[in-house]
Amino acid sequence: MVTTPELIHGYIQKGLACTHLEVEGDGQHFSAVIVSPAFAGKSRIQRHQIVYAALGDRMREEIHALSMKTLTPDEYQG
Repeated sequence: MVTTPELIHGYIQKGLACTHLEVEGDGQHFSAVIVSPAFAGKSRIQRHQIVYAALGDRMREEIHALSMKTLTPDEYQG
């Protein structure tokens, strides 16, 4: 099965409450802009860990390269 940006979007959205979510990619490399109140008060590493938790085992098995921009709603609008 080929991983698509739409699949990754769905995986993240299912596991993390997002106010804005964009995922782009070519089937090998993906990038995402993820805006969630869950990121408030968290470091960049902690934010990425939250996204990895939402993706679960898919991060090892299906998704080989994912660059992320993780923002709180205030940071996104600012």
